[in-house]
Amino acid sequence: MSLHAELRTFFETRYPELPAAAREVMERAGDHLARSGQADRALAVGARAPRFDLPAVAGGTVALDDLVAQGPVVLTFYRGAWCPYCNIALRALQRHNDDIAARGARLVAVSPQVPDESLSLSEKHALTFDVLSDVGSGTAKEYGLAFDLSDELGALYDSFGFELQRVNGGHPRTLPLPATYVIDRAGVVRWAFVSTDYTTRAEPADILAALDSLG
Repeated sequence: MSLHAELRTFFETRYPELPAAAREVMERAGDHLARSGQADRALAVGARAPRFDLPAVAGGTVALDDLVAQGPVVLTFYRGAWCPYCNIALRALQRHNDDIAARGARLVAVSPQVPDESLSLSEKHALTFDVLSDVGSGTAKEYGLAFDLSDELGALYDSFGFELQRVNGGHPRTLPLPATYVIDRAGVVRWAFVSTDYTTRAEPADILAALDSLG
């Protein structure tokens, strides 16, 4: 099953179970974000990827400069362990991590969660790639991905028990758009997926095709 199909099946099964009032809040927020044009303003193919040096769940920090010195990088931004669509996407990437590595590339996932939360997610899903913490979303902002939840949606997420104040280290309203980039050894973006729709993610097969196209 493709990742797209897996995400769609989950959405069609679970979304109707939410209260109508909650769906209305989420749909208003989604429509507003889609109309904002932010996805079109995010970092695009041909741009130089902004540098980062972020804490990793395994300890220490991971720098983009060090990664690209070794080969291409697949950089994916996700919202957090509380997001089921993120978990589905991360598990799909894990299933393809060996294929990514076989192409000489390194997979790295970034979220605004504090390191302890990222570690818990990494252990739960047995992720073998780097999971990094971008507390405050400084890196996501440089990539043009960070946005602030509306008060209405933030309150709804609070009512769901997501605890974003805690898991995001005091930055409860700022999240990244779902995005995945293929960055070559020169630090240039060669392929990009960016969406305002949190239920969609980059298809692993497309990521592998992008890596193959690097030559």
